Order: sequence, then structure tokens, then C-alpha cells
Amino acid sequence: MSKEISFVDIVTIKIESGNGGDGSIHFRKEKYVPNGGPSGGDGGDGGSVILQADTSLQTLLDFRYKHKFIADSGEKGRHKNQYGKKAEDLIIKVPLGTIVKDKVTNRIIADLTEEGQKFIAAKGGKGGRGNVHFASSVNRAPHYSEPGGFGQKKELVLELKSIADVGLVGLPNSGKSSLLASVSSAKPKIANYPFTTLTPNLGVIKQSGGDGFVMADIPGIIEGAHNGLGLGHKFLRHIERTRLLIHLVDISDEDPMYDFETINHELNIYFDNLEEREKIIVLNKIDLLLPEDVKEIENKFREFSNEIFCISAVTQEGVKDLINYTSTKLQSIPKKEIITTFTEELEDIEDTPLFEIEFESINFFSVISPRIEKLLELTDIDDHRAFNRFMKILTGSGVIDKLKELGATEGSIIKIGSLEFDYLPDN
Repeated sequence: MSKEISFVDIVTIKIESGNGGDGSIHFRKEKYVPNGGPSGGDGGDGGSVILQADTSLQTLLDFRYKHKFIADSGEKGRHKNQYGKKAEDLIIKVPLGTIVKDKVTNRIIADLTEEGQKFIAAKGGKGGRGNVHFASSVNRAPHYSEPGGFGQKKELVLELKSIADVGLVGLPNSGKSSLLASVSSAKPKIANYPFTTLTPNLGVIKQSGGDGFVMADIPGIIEGAHNGLGLGHKFLRHIERTRLLIHLVDISDEDPMYDFETINHELNIYFDNLEEREKIIVLNKIDLLLPEDVKEIENKFREFSNEIFCISAVTQEGVKDLINYTSTKLQSIPKKEIITTFTEELEDIEDTPLFEIEFESINFFSVISPRIEKLLELTDIDDHRAFNRFMKILTGSGVIDKLKELGATEGSIIKIGSLEFDYLPDN
């Protein structure tokens, strides 16, 4: 029994970049430095999650078994103005032709089409500043520092669309794999039964006088493919990037014209603008017929196109002329515009302290905010200057105004994390 080959070209993954390390609260304690000032170092930045295109990958199969990726957080700041270590970025390698979508908005945020191309999918949080940054003429010993910024959590959809200049289409066993193997270094599996090819194979065709081009053997197209029959939907998307289609027809089959019209029907349903796409009709396996029979079939196909080639992928008859013509034809077809990464995804956006306030009971309110709670952890509330600064941050973030709006009055109890204190409107 043959083992089923898995091809995965669309997956969903969850990613999480690392938090920034907290800034530290330290003071100089050298023997000959009385009343030493602050010396708390900054925290290290959290690791970003980066997607990188890699030619060694052909499918998204690996993501079927692992679909959650978390980068490390930055280290906390240290004494003597020592910075915490920045976390390493988490590199996730994907095949060329991978489109990245935000699952929530379904918006395309990146299109990775070149070897080594990188996209910062989730930026690591900034490291917080140590207390050395908060010293002033009126407060030479600040007992507070800055918390590290939070990392980003995202859910992404990765969709693979092969990068190729030329797409080979045709019914199973029309000879697509044989042609690709004969004109490139690609080594697709070839056998005489339906659905031999279960992955889109790419081959580079090198031309002595030019740059060459990339050809893709697009599998899975049968009657009803546009409805997802066979492997249709999985592979029709791989034709979308191609500039030129080569429609391969097995003329040794019982009804070559029916085979040709079957594929054309499926393509016309799937692609709204198929008539605008450049196409070449190639009649394959002429070595199995008499020359006069080949000519008769060729004449029937002339009503569809004048761009017809008769070849044998096995004996190589006519193949060189086809490849030369294809190379010349591509020079007149402009390359499709590639979607680039959205620059706003790469911009450094300052974290905004968000919060919620829950009404626990009469005159008792809970402020819920991970960032404010972290800031509180880094504040020495027994130091009145540190506590006053914390209260100013609450005011600036809108917490105090929201408490007023919810009915907090003097003497109301406000809870943030493990801290409870009386609400004072003047603060």
C-alpha cells in the first residue's frame, strides 16, 4: 500500500514576541562614594518573531505539528548601570511564495517571495529604563524604574502560492512531470496513474543567452476541481502568480479535445480573468501516434490558438523549440506586482497603557491593567516621591478620571494588584 503524501499549503499559527526586561532599581554602594546615586540599568528588549523565506522548504507541512511560537523575553536590568541582555529573535522559516495574513482582519501583511526575505511579524517589547534615568536635582535617589514593554500576540494565516513564471496545467498523466524533468534539474516522481504528483514541483530552466525562468508543474486539476474535487482547491491557487500557462494535452488519449476543454472549464470558473492570461497549447506524446494523425489533431486545436507546439517529453522532439519560444514570450509579459510588507507593521509603536475598572462593591473599585500593575511592582510605595510619581501616571493614563466617572469619592478604596489605597480626588 502506497503511503499518502501530505501537502500543506495553508495553515494558522499563533505567535508571541518576548516582553522587554524591567529596568532595575539599584544604588551605588562603593566604599569611597558616600550617598551614592542611582545605578539601575535598563532591561533588555524582548525577542521579535520573524518570518524568513527559505528555498529549501516546499510546503507548510511542519506547521501542522507545531503551530505556536513564543520568543524569549529580555533580561531585567542590573546594578552598576548594567543593561539586561536582549533576547534572541525567533526566526521561523517558510517557503518562498508564502503570503502572511492577519487572521482577525484577513488583511495581507507580507508576501515573502525572495530567498532570505524577512518580515517582523511580532516585535519584541522594549526594555524598561532603570532608575538611573529618573534622577533629577530634586530627586537624586529615585526608588522606581520603568517596566519592560509587552510583546505582541498574533494569530496568522500562512498561505503558500508557488513562485513561478510558467505554470504547467493539464489532466493527470498528460506528461507535465516528464516535461519538467526533461528541461530542468527538478526530479518529480513520475508514474502512470492519476495524482502521481501531489505537490507543485518547481524547476529552473536555464538559458545560455538569458536569465532563464521558473516552471511549475501544477497538479490536482480534474473535472470538478473548482469545487474542491480531487486536490483542486489546494493547487489552483498556485497558478495565480504565473505569467504564462502551458496547457499540456495527451494526444494519445481517447478524446484529447475533451481533456483540453475539461481543464479550460475548471480554470475559467476559478479565475475571473483567465482570458487575459497568456497561454500556449502543447500537444504531448506525439511519439505514440503516426505523423498524419498528429497533424489532424493539431489542426483541430488551431481554432483555439495559433500558439501550438507538438512535442514528446520522452524523446525530446519539439521540446527545445517550445522552451526557446517560452523564454522569448516571457520577455514581453510584465511581471506581476508583488505585494510588499506593510511598513506600519515594522514601525516602533509605543505601548499604550490600557486598563479596565471593575466595581466590586460600594466605594470599592479594582483597576485591572498588566502594565500599571507591573509599574507598581517597580515602585517603592514607602517613598513618597516614588508613590507621587505613580499617582501622576495613573492620572495621565486616565484612570483617575474614569474612577470619578464611575462614582468614586474621597475615601473610596482603590485596588491595583496587591495594593489598596484610599482615593483622594486631589491626587
